[in-house]
Amino acid sequence: MGAAAVDRPIIHFVGSIPLADSETVFRTLSQAAGAHMVRMPDGETGIRKTWIRFLQDVLADHPAIEVARDLPPFRFVQWDGKVVREIPRLRVIPGIDIDPGGFATGYADMAIGSWAVFERLQGEGVIPAGVRFQVSLPTPIAPVYNNMVPADRAAVLAPLTRHFLAEVENIVAAVPNHRLAIQWDVCQEVLAWEGYFEAGPVDFRAETLEVLGTVGNAVPTTVELGYHLCYGSPADEHMVLPRDAGIMTGMANAIAARVARPITYVHMPVMKDRTDDAYFAPLEQLALGPDTEIYFGLVHHDDRDGNLARLAAARRHARVDGIATECGMARGDPERFAALLASHAELARAAQ
Repeated sequence: MGAAAVDRPIIHFVGSIPLADSETVFRTLSQAAGAHMVRMPDGETGIRKTWIRFLQDVLADHPAIEVARDLPPFRFVQWDGKVVREIPRLRVIPGIDIDPGGFATGYADMAIGSWAVFERLQGEGVIPAGVRFQVSLPTPIAPVYNNMVPADRAAVLAPLTRHFLAEVENIVAAVPNHRLAIQWDVCQEVLAWEGYFEAGPVDFRAETLEVLGTVGNAVPTTVELGYHLCYGSPADEHMVLPRDAGIMTGMANAIAARVARPITYVHMPVMKDRTDDAYFAPLEQLALGPDTEIYFGLVHHDDRDGNLARLAAARRHARVDGIATECGMARGDPERFAALLASHAELARAAQ
């Protein structure tokens, strides 16, 4: 789509949707926003509703990893001081190799199962022709930074990254590539760049960029590749309130420099109260490829005027190819979902 989309932004759905199953998600999104979409996620239903919380058990079940019962849990605190949850620390058992095959995340199986539903509904005309199946995946950094003791991050990252690359291979082998998009959800990396996590033995910028480049380059060029930059939403609130889009701009540029293949899109959140130019001004330093689209998570519930103001502010400093929410919608109030979904289409029409 590229620059041609400037005056007609698409609707992008980050991932999670507060509905019961993938078929309900596909039908609901198609009806509400089908004319404005180019790809569609399965809603991250079931165990993925809380994003990566289930990966705590996946890591702990690995024969080379144990719960560090002598250490206090990691306090996952959002911007206002609220403790969202306390996460037991995990450590590597000395002397045991970490086999990538010991991780059972299930991402490939879940994606392939959802693809079968997507393919059937698209064949029936429920999902518009040309819309791609979007698989949203956490990076290996996410569960490692949330769960492992800092000293053991590097030891787990390498084999867990190999596991995720194998999941991508399985997805790519099962889904026709011209109908597939893979999105990497970049949250703990953004928080690390904001100084949220304890320091580990490896510089977090070098560590996160190495992984982000590796997972991006692992996606074949026949498949669309996206990155969703995120400030977290476990309780539908950011973990850190960004001062502006500066860190996201720097990260997007650094990722683009690391990834040899084209990046299809980058998504960035915009807080509800940020309609000011100061928030968006750093975007003028974006150094992405000409074919990389930029999506902004500026759609908020029951805030038509604010949505328009955020869109106008973003357009003063960057190309706006797509609109979205800040993050997935499954952690928000489900009573708001219908109106929030309608706000996407309303803004997309108003933005033309």
